[in-house]
Amino acid sequence: MPKKLAAGNWKMNGSSASAPEVAALLPRIADVSCQVLLCPPATLVTSMKNWAGSSDLLIGGQDCHANESGAHTGDISAAMLADAGATHVILGHSERRADHGETDAMVKAKTRAAHAAGLVAIVCVGETEAERDDSRALDVVGAQIAGSLPDGVTGDSTVIAYEPVWAIGTGRTPTLEQIGEVHDFLRDTLTRQLGTEGANLRLLYGGSVKPGNAAEIFAVSNVDGALVGGASLNSSDFSGIIEALDAA
Repeated sequence: MPKKLAAGNWKMNGSSASAPEVAALLPRIADVSCQVLLCPPATLVTSMKNWAGSSDLLIGGQDCHANESGAHTGDISAAMLADAGATHVILGHSERRADHGETDAMVKAKTRAAHAAGLVAIVCVGETEAERDDSRALDVVGAQIAGSLPDGVTGDSTVIAYEPVWAIGTGRTPTLEQIGEVHDFLRDTLTRQLGTEGANLRLLYGGSVKPGNAAEIFAVSNVDGALVGGASLNSSDFSGIIEALDAA
C-alpha cells in the first residue's frame, strides 16, 4: 500500500500572494510519514513547485483535457501539467461533473491521459443529497467507479476520492458509519474489479474535513487520507489535518 495521502484542492483560489501560506506549511510537514499534496489553479502550478523547493510537498492540477494537444481553447493537457511540475491531477470532481457536464466516459478518457503523462490520477466519486436520501449512494459510486476507471489502473497510478456532493463546502459531514460503509464498498468493488491491485488503491475521504473531525474520520476502516477543500487554504488548518493523518 502506498503512503497515506493528504491532498488539498485549492479550487479557484490563490495567487502569487499565497507564497507565505505555502512557506508556513513546509516546516510542519518536514517529518511526517504521509504524503502531502496541494492542487492549486493551473496558473500557480509552476510557482508552487518553486515555493516547495526541495521539500516533500507534492504539486498537482485540478483537471486536464483528454487530448495531449490541439484546438481546445482554455484547456490544459496532462502533459502540460507534468511539464509545469505537477505529479498528480484531480479528475471527475463533482463540481466538474455538475458545472461542465463531465460524464464517467469523459473522466475515464482524462484518467487515461493522466496515466500516459505519468501523473497520478485522483478520481472523484460521490452521490448527491437526493441520491443519498433515496438509498442509492452505493449504486451511484459503484457506477462511477465502473465507468471512470480505464484498464491498467494500479495503486501507484490512481487514487480514489469519495466526496459526497452534499457535504462539499456545506459544513455537513456524513456519519462515521456512512463513511465506513462507502469506503468498505469501494474497497470490495475495486478488489473484485482489479484483483490484488484493488487493495493498493488509496481511498480518500473529502467533504468538510477539518482539524476537529479529521482524527475520527481517519480511524474509519479503508480511509487512507483526505481530499481537503477550504481547510487546505490555511496552513494551520491543513497541518492539523496532516498531523491527524500522520498519527492514524
